[in-house]
Amino acid sequence: MEIKVLGPGCPKCKQTEKVIKEAVAEAGVDADVEKVTDIMKIAGYGVFGTPAVVIDGEVKSVGKIPGKEDVLSWLNK
Repeated sequence: MEIKVLGPGCPKCKQTEKVIKEAVAEAGVDADVEKVTDIMKIAGYGVFGTPAVVIDGEVKSVGKIPGKEDVLSWLNK
């Protein structure tokens, strides 16, 4: 599983990355978590608000910090 946290490095982006990593550890899934800060790469996903979360190429969240419950539901699909 490939998870990307899109954002320039703002506090909300850092919190989103933390929530993602906690959820991945809790779910016990094999996932690569990558932080994407390049604005052009972020725009390439069609995302114009950050933080955003992309799992296996699918945008799951934009412009907010997702709750751990939401992330766990994405990981278990």
